[in-house]
Amino acid sequence: MWFLSGIVMMYVPFPSLTKADRLAGLAPIDWNQVHGIVRADAALQQGPNGPVWLGSSVSSASTGLAVGPVDARRAGDIATAFGNAPASDIERVQRDQWTVAGSFDRYRPLWKVTLHRPDGLTLYVASTTGTVVLDTNRTERFWNWVGSVPHWIYPTVLRQHQPLWRQVVLCTSGAGIVGAVSGMWIGVLRMRLRRRYKGGRVSPYRGWQWWHHLMGLFGGTMLVLWIASGWLSVDPNRWFASKGLGDAGLAAYAAAGMAPVIDWARLSATQQATGARQMRMIWTDGTPLLLLSRPGLQEAILDARNLKPAKLDPRRLTRAAERLLPGARIEAVDRLTRTDSYWYAAKGDVELPVLRVRFADSAKSWVHISPRTGAVLGDLDARRRLYRWLFDGLHRWDFGPLLNRRPLWDIWMLGWLTAGVVLSISGVVIGVRRMRKRRRR
Repeated sequence: MWFLSGIVMMYVPFPSLTKADRLAGLAPIDWNQVHGIVRADAALQQGPNGPVWLGSSVSSASTGLAVGPVDARRAGDIATAFGNAPASDIERVQRDQWTVAGSFDRYRPLWKVTLHRPDGLTLYVASTTGTVVLDTNRTERFWNWVGSVPHWIYPTVLRQHQPLWRQVVLCTSGAGIVGAVSGMWIGVLRMRLRRRYKGGRVSPYRGWQWWHHLMGLFGGTMLVLWIASGWLSVDPNRWFASKGLGDAGLAAYAAAGMAPVIDWARLSATQQATGARQMRMIWTDGTPLLLLSRPGLQEAILDARNLKPAKLDPRRLTRAAERLLPGARIEAVDRLTRTDSYWYAAKGDVELPVLRVRFADSAKSWVHISPRTGAVLGDLDARRRLYRWLFDGLHRWDFGPLLNRRPLWDIWMLGWLTAGVVLSISGVVIGVRRMRKRRRR
């Protein structure tokens, strides 16, 4: 189950709404309807009844009034506009197989809208914000039933109880580790390199047993590494838990002030605002920046005070970064222009160039900062960097010559996964045969 589903997962990931798909589905912002001050804690985008601010709460960008919960009719209109097809079915769901993760909790209940399209596209609309939070198509759902769902032991009935699901993963993979290690030890004991078996054979077995012995010796180490790293995926005993950056440090880094007054008519006349599907404002070292997103284009960055393109000084960002971890000295600052073992993406792209700020604190923290916006893109301490090797490295083999190199990575993975399939099937056949013999006795 784990090996075959792993092969599927190499090519069909679990359903998610990518940033590119989300932007492509949104309508351009109607700047003529935007009034009032900018909300620093929210994103501006076009809704079915005009532009809205989406954050901890939802409000109209025209009137400033709160927008109530989304009903079925409105959810259908949102999905129809997003997917360019009429809705064929609308259902209110608390959670289902594709929305069982806790990341959807703040959007529940959800409106599940199936569109009248050949690909069977289904969109999930948040009842709280009216935003599309997930899209799935028929092909994606089919392959995930034989991919991610069995691989992660992810049926809704189990996964919705997170502590129970975590214990099931720990116990099943733990049992797998014991079985694999003991099987390898028995396989080593049965080998004869000097006083060989009849016919000069190293192994005493034939048929399925020979295949099991061969694959166990050949791929047993990989089997153990895969099961052990899978066991680590749920972080047993919270060995790799990280405190991360505190809210106080992030607030000091941002140094937010009074929200600037935006001349919306002037903003709408800028080239960067034409066709924009989403706008956010962030603070970087006391500077308010407007981030405008358009499909297929790099995010435009404007200084919110004068609506001119913003360009940040890396030295200023470094000085501001000192406030992220009060009392910790900055050890080094690296400017990455290409991905490495700690700044990469298994799927899609990551922002480049990026600043890596290394601190001399007890956790040996690293912080990645965008030189374009000053946004903190992520942080890694020594524990998480170790976890990167023990889980991502040994489970996905995304390092060294295999990192982002295809089809080399595919050949490597498929070879070992095929060996694992043969090992597993031969073990099942041998086990069934042994049980039948005992029954006859």
